[in-house]
Amino acid sequence: MSEWQVIPENHPALPGHFPGKPIVPGVVLLNYICAAMRREAGEGMHCSGFPSVKFLSPLLPGEAFAITLDFGAGGRVRFVCKTEDRIIAQGSMQIETAAGVEP
Repeated sequence: MSEWQVIPENHPALPGHFPGKPIVPGVVLLNYICAAMRREAGEGMHCSGFPSVKFLSPLLPGEAFAITLDFGAGGRVRFVCKTEDRIIAQGSMQIETAAGVEP
């Protein structure tokens, strides 16, 4: 599992998502998941798609979460993103090297 992370309350994607009770947009969470993959697999890797994603619970700004990655065959990486007491999102991503060749 990766280290605990927090998306700050002043993140630029939060205003308007939803006024009065903001939640972290799914695309911001996916960006953090891609960054966690690059930290583990190397900066030469990038995410080329998300064949499967389920958002199961909203993430609030300032709430701590962690990402678990499971690297499989064919450039497929399964992920689980969770807080201390619940799963926020889970699914799989496809990764490739910068040259477009699967690992």
